[in-house]
Amino acid sequence: MIIPKKINLAHLPTPVETIKFEGKEFLIKRDDYTGSDFLGNKIRKLEYLLYESKKLKADIIFTCGGDQSNHVRATASAAARLGIKTRLFLWGKEQKDKDGNLFLDKMYGSEIIFLSEKEFERVDDIMFEERTKLLRKGKEVYVIPAGGSTTLGIWGYISFVDELKKQIDLKKIEGIFTACGSGGTAAGLLTGFALNELNLKIFAVNVLLPKDEIKRKILQLAEGAVLDFKLPCKIHENKLEIIDGYSKEGYKNVSDDKLELISDFANSAGILLDPAYTGKAFAAYNDLVLKKAKGKKIIFLHTGGIFGAFSKTKSYLKFTD
Repeated sequence: MIIPKKINLAHLPTPVETIKFEGKEFLIKRDDYTGSDFLGNKIRKLEYLLYESKKLKADIIFTCGGDQSNHVRATASAAARLGIKTRLFLWGKEQKDKDGNLFLDKMYGSEIIFLSEKEFERVDDIMFEERTKLLRKGKEVYVIPAGGSTTLGIWGYISFVDELKKQIDLKKIEGIFTACGSGGTAAGLLTGFALNELNLKIFAVNVLLPKDEIKRKILQLAEGAVLDFKLPCKIHENKLEIIDGYSKEGYKNVSDDKLELISDFANSAGILLDPAYTGKAFAAYNDLVLKKAKGKKIIFLHTGGIFGAFSKTKSYLKFTD
């Protein structure tokens, strides 16, 4: 088995807390505590990817995402700490007033290229073309795909399983609920559970891609990691369940019923959820777990994303009075 090296950037271990909401108790893993600027799940993946970028002596890092991407912001922050420049390819439009993650991207000194939704469909090709231009000029470019979801990046959540099993008795747990955009977190969990021979299920709340596409991507990442790193385990497809239907309003939008739930949860628990990921994942968790009193059996993974809320403050505040 090959265990890749990483740079230690995240504040680990993150705590597991017992929270009560509307009379129901549940366990929440607080990966929103991984850091102040690069908080959330993305930094776990970036620890491995940025180690490789340093090893390859990258002059600049390319990555991509929506204009309020948590992954992009975490990359910009962590790369700035390591002294590496970043060029960000964002799905969105230039805005006079920059807020949320976009504000932070600028503060970390990133060069930003905005793409239309149609252009973003070929963002990997665009990054390849731009990388080729810089390579011809003698610059080393390290490209990180959306979400940091590669067979190397998912080690962030393969190693997460070792951390979690030191905190709670996983034999008493049935599974873990997580938001799912690019699939890397779910793929890492699926691989980590298989590697540790844990009979746990991953409930991945789909917020972006078609259901069949994200399932295929998660399985390909997990099985690819097994092959790339010679892991002594087999990936079990039946341990992955894609929860669909909680992002019908679109990745960049959040419905009023979810905003009301986010507001109620913030008032009750003092924990803020973001509009693209954790707010939608918690809506599913509330419907499918809490209302069925299974909170002590299925952990909710808070993957961060708080800065995304600041781009929708007016919408959030509608339900605070």
